[in-house]
Amino acid sequence: MQNLLYNKLNKNLYSGCYVMDSKICLLAVKEDGMALQYVKNQNLEICLAAVRNNGRALLCVKKQNYKICSEAVRQDGLALEYVKDQTEQICLEAVKNKGYALLYVKDQTEQICLEAVRQNGYVLQFVKELTEEICLVAIKENRHAFKYVDKGKFPDVHIYYKLLYS
Repeated sequence: MQNLLYNKLNKNLYSGCYVMDSKICLLAVKEDGMALQYVKNQNLEICLAAVRNNGRALLCVKKQNYKICSEAVRQDGLALEYVKDQTEQICLEAVKNKGYALLYVKDQTEQICLEAVRQNGYVLQFVKELTEEICLVAIKENRHAFKYVDKGKFPDVHIYYKLLYS
């Protein structure tokens, strides 16, 4: 099926002209979201289908909106890297999907950091402002995150770690 779609797509690509038939474009992006890069006349339906297939197809979206960005980060949290106008809600959706999306959060909040370490405690290393609660949640999820906790600043976390893993 994929080869058939690419053949149809390639037949419509001539001398650098992009595909014009929206039905073919929709079929193509449903099979491979990154095919969006060849779609000249993008619409909401095509863009949503593309990011639902591959969140990182957001990179190819010409006009981003909240709905498209939200779908993209739900499919792949790391698509947050390509979100032009980050909101706290989009960042939360991204880190819930993949904790490592915290790397691309422009404005970290305590809530975003908590969700990130709940998903993957090891991302504690990327939290800009540690709190005791964030540290506790992180080491509960992944005991190896403990090495990123300032034992002098958070002595209770040290005690909790010993109780939990001794």
